Amino acid sequence: MQNTKKQSSNLLKLIILALLGTISLVLFFINFPLPFLPPYLKIDFSDVPALMASLIFSPIAGVIVVAVKNILYLAVSGAGDPIGVSANFLAGVMFVVPVSLLYHKFNGVKSIVSGLVAGTVIMAVGMSVLNYFFILPAYSWFMGWEMTDQVIWTSVLVGVLPFNIIKGIVVALLFVPIFIKMRSWIESQQARFI
Repeated sequence: MQNTKKQSSNLLKLIILALLGTISLVLFFINFPLPFLPPYLKIDFSDVPALMASLIFSPIAGVIVVAVKNILYLAVSGAGDPIGVSANFLAGVMFVVPVSLLYHKFNGVKSIVSGLVAGTVIMAVGMSVLNYFFILPAYSWFMGWEMTDQVIWTSVLVGVLPFNIIKGIVVALLFVPIFIKMRSWIESQQARFI
């Protein structure tokens, strides 16, 4: 009886993560560029379902939702852009995991805000480093572009870094009120699954 209950609970978790991943994909398509940044950098709210999963279950659950979103995006977009999808996955992980870790350690609105600040800083710095050393050079090679170190450095400083800071702030401004409204529901779901 206990084993059946555990299997049922695990199946329900898997279904919830798959649904949150699908919702994340839909939110990924609702995006907008910022007028002063390169048009390929677009703000979206697809990390919100991953944040919810990571708060209810664990940081790994948030990572799974980010992965499901990106895998579904690759499937839906055909050949897609594996470099961009990989970058989106890494950015999502860098943003979601600190929020979840701080929330599960300290519980509360302050830990969410601290986590969102930490996640924004980690995502902005981490994506800047990854873009400088790996992502932009990979695009350069993949697309056959000639990109000098100066061009890559400028792209990171004027595009990638401010974009990730702004994205983190925008998502945080949306997520904090959502968390405050849904806090009791999130805590009841935690009690149910953990």
